[in-house]
Amino acid sequence: MAIITLMAKATTKKKSAPGNKTIALNKQARHDYYIEQTFEAGLVLQGWEVKSLRAGRIQLKESYVILEKGEVFLFGAHISALLSASTHIIPDSLRTRKLLLHDTEIVKLNNAVDRKGYTVVPLAMYWKNNRVKVEIGLAKGKQQHDKRDSEKERDWGREKERLMKRH
Repeated sequence: MAIITLMAKATTKKKSAPGNKTIALNKQARHDYYIEQTFEAGLVLQGWEVKSLRAGRIQLKESYVILEKGEVFLFGAHISALLSASTHIIPDSLRTRKLLLHDTEIVKLNNAVDRKGYTVVPLAMYWKNNRVKVEIGLAKGKQQHDKRDSEKERDWGREKERLMKRH
C-alpha cells in the first residue's frame, strides 16, 4: 500500500497596487503653460509626509520649481499633516523640498530657464517602485488668447466625439 502525499505548492502573488499610482496632478499647469519637455525627479521627504501622501493629502496647484546653486527644489507644495503625526516633530506643510535629478538634467533645466520665458513647473506626483516621483515640465507661459484657443479646441474635440457617437 502506497501512501500518496500531496504537497501544496506555495504560490505567492505579487501585490498589485489597488487603483492608480498617481498621487496628485497639477491640471492648472497644462492650462497656463506650453509644456515642452518633461523630467522625472525623486523627492526628499520626511516620514510624516509619506504617510500624508498615502492618504492623498497634497496640493500641487500653486507650487513651482526653484533652481539654486546647482540644486532643484519644489516650493509651495502643500502637504497637510495627519492628526496622528508624531508628537516630537512640528510638521511644516509648506516647507521647501529637494528634488533629485541627474547633473545633466539640472544643467539642461538651468540653461533653459536662463532663456526668456521658460520656467519649470511640477505636473504630477506618483508612486514608482514604492518611491515618490515628481514629473516636472520645462514650460513656456501662454498668453490669454492662447488659453482661449486651447479651450475652443478642447470644446470642439468634445463636440466631435458627441457627434460621432450619435452617428
